[in-house]
Amino acid sequence: MSASGEHFDVAIGGAGTVGLLIALALAATLGEGVRIALLDRAPLPGPPGRDVRASAVSAGSKRLLEALGVWSGIAANAQPVTAIDITDSRLEDAIRPILLSYDNRLADAEPATFIIANDVLRQAVLAAVLAQPAIVARGGSALGDIAADGAGIAITAEPHRLRARLLIAADGRASRLRQAAGIRIVRWDYPQTGIVTTVRHSRPHGGRALQHFLPSGPFAILPLPHNRSAITWTEAAAPARALLALDEPGFAAELARRFDYRLGEIEEVGDRAAWPLDMHLARELIADRVALIGDAAHAVHPIAGQGLNLGLRDVAALTEVVADAARLGLDIGSETVLARYQRWRRLDATLSAATFDGLNRLFSNDWLGLRTARDVGLALVDRLPALKALLVAEAAGLTGEIPKLLRGERP
Repeated sequence: MSASGEHFDVAIGGAGTVGLLIALALAATLGEGVRIALLDRAPLPGPPGRDVRASAVSAGSKRLLEALGVWSGIAANAQPVTAIDITDSRLEDAIRPILLSYDNRLADAEPATFIIANDVLRQAVLAAVLAQPAIVARGGSALGDIAADGAGIAITAEPHRLRARLLIAADGRASRLRQAAGIRIVRWDYPQTGIVTTVRHSRPHGGRALQHFLPSGPFAILPLPHNRSAITWTEAAAPARALLALDEPGFAAELARRFDYRLGEIEEVGDRAAWPLDMHLARELIADRVALIGDAAHAVHPIAGQGLNLGLRDVAALTEVVADAARLGLDIGSETVLARYQRWRRLDATLSAATFDGLNRLFSNDWLGLRTARDVGLALVDRLPALKALLVAEAAGLTGEIPKLLRGERP
């Protein structure tokens, strides 16, 4: 690269799944001649990942992946969630009655949610990105200073320097680009730790997911192909440290205490990972020629498994806004164009974060009066088919103003 830097239409900082997909979506919609720079600190493509997590992919997100030609490469490894059961009990309770159970399919029988291993999803998207000639991948780039002016934005990504009309920050929770753009966040920590692993069990899950609400936090069993399930386990911080310090038999025994007896015996426990839980929201989603997406814009409690889907809603909305502006001959990095993206996404992100925070606070305690009230509430919802259908539509990402990509259409 020359000292003055290369020129691009769009530069994207961060090559996680959300960053990869916004690159792929813009390359597919902006047409011939577009140039997109994809910057990441890690090498690209780099070695195969070791992410032990799995993600819930909504029906809307699946349609986005289909529209971008990615879904066919992961469909065989995507487990449809056909039903969801919810319990609310103490760890020592011998019986955990199901208080709410509902069919997780839309009116046309399409599953509202699919569970996919993160590594499977990212590798499929990365392969599609690397095959796209409009995208220039710059791995090993340390994101640094930015400087916007009337014509574009200069980006330092050592050892590279470049200019673009628009910079998209997709560089995660501790976003360096968000800080460089001067965007502040509202943030708080939870006294909880998230633990994830996968298990193989002796009985088939039939596509059913289970959410055990326990006083220390939710314990979710999410179905994967081949009699396997992903475990998303929220635990109070101090007990979590003790759990993570256990040897493999000890950890498996604690896992079994929380597991669902309907799935039989745990036959194998995979690698485990953990991280402290927090929540943050960016005060603004845009700055001068900068747009935030994914975890750079919002990080939510994992209680509903919607973090990735929120990021993909950002991808779909920003792609449509930029594509519309390009067709009209507008400056795709202008304040007028980016303001439309902020109006579209800000309320949804804020309401989602508040909802998931409220659910965690409501269920992660052992107050008798509150337990009674919420159990009555769950039982009431269980008797209201219309409300269940609304919950399924919301989980599918098919409510509100839906961007075209989430409808399976190119903008």
